Amino acid sequence: QVQLVESGGGLVQAGGSLRLSCVASGTIFTDKSMGWYRQGPEKRREWVAFSTSGGTIHYNEFAKGRFTISRDNAKNQLSLQLNNLKPEDTGTYYCNRFPARDATSWGQGTQVIVAS
Repeated sequence: QVQLVESGGGLVQAGGSLRLSCVASGTIFTDKSMGWYRQGPEKRREWVAFSTSGGTIHYNEFAKGRFTISRDNAKNQLSLQLNNLKPEDTGTYYCNRFPARDATSWGQGTQVIVAS
C-alpha cells in the first residue's frame, strides 16, 4: 500500500521560509506527475505546484516566484521550498500524484501557519 508522509511545516512570520518534504513508499513516483496541494481554513483543496516524471514543472499563479518544487525519484521524495510566505499561505500542505483525480490515499499533510 502506498503511503505518503509530509513534514517540514511550522509557524513562521510573514516573509519567512519553510521547506516541506514528502516521502512516499511504494512506487508512487514511478512515471507519475507528482504535486503539492494545500487546503486553507474553510477553503477547498487547491494545487500548488507539480512536476512531471520528466521534470517539467508548473506552478499555480500564487506560487510563482515564491515556491520551488523539486523531486528525487531515487529517494521517492518530493520537496517544496516556500519563500516570502504570506498569511494567506496558511493551511495544510499535502503531496500526491497530479492531477488530483489520479491521487492515491492522502497522507496527514503538514501544517503551515504564517503569522502577520
